[in-house]
Amino acid sequence: MTDMETPRLLVIDDEPSIREPLGEYLESQGFWVATAASASEARSVLRAQSVDLVISDIMMPGEDGLSLTRHLRESGDMPVILLTARAEDTERIIGLEMGADDYVVKPFNPRELVARIRTVLRRTQQSGRTMSSSGVSYAFDRWLLREVERVLVDENGTEVALSSGEFHLLNALVRYPRQVMSRERLLDLVRGREAEIFDRAIDNLVSRLRKKIEIDPAQPQIVKTVWGGGYTLACEVKRMGPAT
Repeated sequence: MTDMETPRLLVIDDEPSIREPLGEYLESQGFWVATAASASEARSVLRAQSVDLVISDIMMPGEDGLSLTRHLRESGDMPVILLTARAEDTERIIGLEMGADDYVVKPFNPRELVARIRTVLRRTQQSGRTMSSSGVSYAFDRWLLREVERVLVDENGTEVALSSGEFHLLNALVRYPRQVMSRERLLDLVRGREAEIFDRAIDNLVSRLRKKIEIDPAQPQIVKTVWGGGYTLACEVKRMGPAT
């Protein structure tokens, strides 16, 4: 494997006893690895280095891993795997909503982390090739979603900001209009997860998306709930642009 082909990782953890051995192990597995002890140090590394994937602890002094994940999602599409000492569903759901691609609970088997890293890298590389070759836009109701630019525009030409999770959810729905999409299917499309499914992550994303695209979020006409089934985009969609 040439240096250009070597996946480049950034490991962020304020504990040297975790950060340094993990960095050494990942290097032994064929990765190029940079390390950082804080979110601010990580930002400096990212400004100076090209990185393919970030592995970040959640609980850190100052800016935590969730805030850093949100920043990375808002400024680009950097894959992120979160490390957490908590096994509670709530923290994992928040991580998903912030845009994390996966999470690993401490203590963890390093081989499991390597497997998850490779899975996320494969998935994001395939997604990147698809996105880069597509100039597709989707017109629905009074909205236009421009896929490559990740921009949602209303009928007056005003752009509406979407988080990474909201964009991926809407993009999944417009690709399959009038089809009932289960929460499991949507979460698979939104984050491509192969781990546990958390229904609330999708429910919360749907709620936030409705506040942005529905005239009355309490009585949604675009993204409708299908009781016992999931959700559906209940309007016609016009696909414009070159084929994917």
